[in-house]
Amino acid sequence: MAICGNKVYEWSNFNNPQERMSNITQVGVGKANRYALSDDGRLLFWSDDPQSIKELMGNVLSFSAGHSGLLIIRNDFSLWKLETKNLLGFGEAVSDLSSHIANNVLSAKVGDSADYFITREGSLFVKGRAHRGQYGDGRLTSTENFVQTASGVADVAAHTGHALILKQDGAVLGTGGNIYGPLGNHGYGDKAVEWGLILNGASAIATGSSHSLAVKPDRSLWIWGRNEGLDPRLVMSKVDAVAAGNSSTLVLGSGALWQWDTGGKPKMIMKCLN
Repeated sequence: MAICGNKVYEWSNFNNPQERMSNITQVGVGKANRYALSDDGRLLFWSDDPQSIKELMGNVLSFSAGHSGLLIIRNDFSLWKLETKNLLGFGEAVSDLSSHIANNVLSAKVGDSADYFITREGSLFVKGRAHRGQYGDGRLTSTENFVQTASGVADVAAHTGHALILKQDGAVLGTGGNIYGPLGNHGYGDKAVEWGLILNGASAIATGSSHSLAVKPDRSLWIWGRNEGLDPRLVMSKVDAVAAGNSSTLVLGSGALWQWDTGGKPKMIMKCLN
């Protein structure tokens, strides 16, 4: 799913995107459901039929969707975890499905093996599996509660078994499983158990299961990982936003939506009209 122009489009593989809705500020895909955040703060979801959209929660600022559930930041900057396995039979009050995690939260990401959130002061907290070094503080066993493992953090991106952080000074660091290179040279071939530098001078990050990306302030896009090499290399310019999946990359830039698999070249799949 992507927001192209002022409309939401949905597709699978490299099929033609289909228009679904408008007046949306964020979209996401979980294990069985699709999610969209309306411009008036309502978090919506549906499975296969977009005509069967239901509202999960109001007063939502942002969210992160993954196989293991949803992390939701509300307008008061409180963070909530919502279990999604019961959503298809949704009839319970949201309060029965969600749990409050923290306050004063700026950003949060579901990593499917571990969850991450950043406070408005830039402190990073982690909870979940630690066997691949997902916490970034050297530990290899999980904790009962969220623990702080970094400071001065502006954003976090996570996938199964690893994570990247974007520091407030533009440095990109990574930790966790690195068999295929999503952390570059840091712990390549096995894992990194502590946050380690990958590159400097970034303004945005994304990561898939085995590759990662960074956007620099000049809107240049850099890629590394499986089928791409361990050293970040320039792959596109004039980039506005980027996302990554298992092996694919999705980019908004130059007035268009682009998609490709690792090792391939960017392919324009549609123009974005305002």
